[in-house]
Amino acid sequence: MKFSRSASAIAASALLVSGASAQLQEDSLHSKRNLGKRFIDSEGNYNISFYHINDVHSHLDEFRSSGTDCTNKTLGCYGGYARVKTVIEESRPGHNDSLFLNVGDEFQGTLFYSYYGGEKIAETLNQMGFDGMTLGNHEFDGGPEKLAAFLSNLTFPIISANIQSNNSILNATIKPFHIYPQYELAVIGVTTEDTPSISSPGAGTTFSNVTEAVQNTIDLIKSTTNITRIAAITHIGYEEDQKLAEATTGLQLIMGGHSHTPLGNFTGAVGEYPTIKTNKDGDEVFIVTAGKILAYHGAPIHLTNTTEQDPELQAQISSWRGPFEAFAAEEVGLSNVELGQTTCRRSECLLGQFMADAMLAYRLNQSDTADFALINSGGVRATIDEGPITRGEVLTSFPFGNAIVEIEIDGEELWKTLEGVYTGINQYNQKTVTSIIQVSDGIEITYNSNASNGSKLVSVNVGGEPLDRAEVYNVVTLDFLAGGGDNIFQKKTTFSILDTQDEVLTGYIESQSPVNITLVSRIKNANGTVTAQPTGTGSGTTTPTGSASPTGSASAGRLSREGGSGLVTGAAGVAIAIKKNGNENSKAPWAPRSSSKDKTSPPKAPFSAEFMEVQPTDTTQTLAEKYRDLATFLGQGGFGKVRLARKSDSGKVFAINKHLAKKPLSELYDLDPQKYPPDQIPEHVERKLQNKFEKLCT
Repeated sequence: MKFSRSASAIAASALLVSGASAQLQEDSLHSKRNLGKRFIDSEGNYNISFYHINDVHSHLDEFRSSGTDCTNKTLGCYGGYARVKTVIEESRPGHNDSLFLNVGDEFQGTLFYSYYGGEKIAETLNQMGFDGMTLGNHEFDGGPEKLAAFLSNLTFPIISANIQSNNSILNATIKPFHIYPQYELAVIGVTTEDTPSISSPGAGTTFSNVTEAVQNTIDLIKSTTNITRIAAITHIGYEEDQKLAEATTGLQLIMGGHSHTPLGNFTGAVGEYPTIKTNKDGDEVFIVTAGKILAYHGAPIHLTNTTEQDPELQAQISSWRGPFEAFAAEEVGLSNVELGQTTCRRSECLLGQFMADAMLAYRLNQSDTADFALINSGGVRATIDEGPITRGEVLTSFPFGNAIVEIEIDGEELWKTLEGVYTGINQYNQKTVTSIIQVSDGIEITYNSNASNGSKLVSVNVGGEPLDRAEVYNVVTLDFLAGGGDNIFQKKTTFSILDTQDEVLTGYIESQSPVNITLVSRIKNANGTVTAQPTGTGSGTTTPTGSASPTGSASAGRLSREGGSGLVTGAAGVAIAIKKNGNENSKAPWAPRSSSKDKTSPPKAPFSAEFMEVQPTDTTQTLAEKYRDLATFLGQGGFGKVRLARKSDSGKVFAINKHLAKKPLSELYDLDPQKYPPDQIPEHVERKLQNKFEKLCT
């Protein structure tokens, strides 16, 4: 078998079309008796063109390179199915023997899916002339019922050999392979085995081993038909495609998707188009995928402004925007920087950090138990451009409708969870972790990529303190991840559902506008590499300059500043005047806490244990009356050391600080409050107390 590298090809990923012209040798694939067939040339070679597309993610219309809507055509617009249709209709007549195949992940990514579900996607695909499609993991995001409704509206074969379902429509519609008798060719489809952990297929739909499913299907085809030419459309990722090619026999061509891997001879390409692997029999297998950066001839074609749009289809797509356009156009804030997404899948990224910080701030405004927030990079889908931010951009960037949750996890499990992220294998179930993470302020992670698997994690600091494996931490995350998504956490069955991700981000943008942030290195590689480099100039946290100043008193368990007066309303109902060396503390307690390791943050002023006159806001005995030292320290909420104090049933006052443990004040400060009431503390004891404060605050 031989692949003609000079043959024309068209390719596309989320925005673009792809095709590979395969020229397969007659002696291994076809008898000379078939020379009369039009796909057999005068030299006995078998000729057929494959056009393939993958990972469109509901980008029916043209869009920016960042994945957002194309509102300014002068900045460059790409893709859209109206352009795909133009290229296919212009190119296909010149290749009489051809197939147009879809490699999955049509769902999720824009308001076309958020608003219409699969309805308009199905209408579009039916107009494109597809000859077959395999399913991506995102086709299952809405559950089996929504997928069944989508498949019922399609007019071409659906192919996946490793899906088994008790849903009657899925079971009747999805077939392991499809034979194209006019070309004496079979096409097998497969879907990533990770789908249950990264989507929502339901308990009644399972995904078997890809390699076994493909080989069993090849054997079935060969034993029951006269077909010897077999290709595959695989939504499993480029690396898995290469493994599949080497582990099977009887397969000649793989058209892949899932990993968005660009192949070809151009800057940014990960491999050659085609990538050639040798199978178990020593025969060549050709692997092609459609990536994001495209070229012409024997590689993907880039669909830009210069590619004409099919006018009829474009008119339809434009008309579908009407119902959601006004909602999507509502401005929720302003950003002075581009909130980038493009590096999220391989390192820390600005939009990922901003989202995690938004989740932490949201939860801390309800309860001060949260330690940090963590999200999966795979859920960050598009850049938010500099300038006005709209609801449509927020939904395009975070389209999955995930809910914010808080889970409790002990230090030992947290360590193993993070070890799994950087080893790539969940340390509990030994399954592949399918996404890296983005984290908020409040946690610092160091790992060594050169260390052996299971030993890559070097250190974890939470709230500026080393991880205590016996302590329990409160992690703000997504319901998808808490339920085992991406195999990051052990699956949780008990957690509280809070607001949705897009609403939390919208509220955070409104409160922080104009957003003016830079990337912070919270995850470091101990081999000398930082997982993310700052974008733009300057440094700091992902907290915008300036601080929010909500008005009104806080509810129990919350600290809030009354305007700019320097007064903080504490959980005990106490108005606390705060000073550090005579200056009002300007750090709002609800703001994300600066990491003690963040060398770019302004240096902390030396702490002065100056006990000031405090007026209680009620007539009951308050913390400030009995423990002014603690009340003053509570005012330093920005340090994140002690955020809450309370009386136990026994009447003892405890500092609730998970990193110092729940200790009575007498034990925490080596001070007996019965012996030394706050207004009668000897000078030598006060000096000792001040030293304790300084140690805690630096």
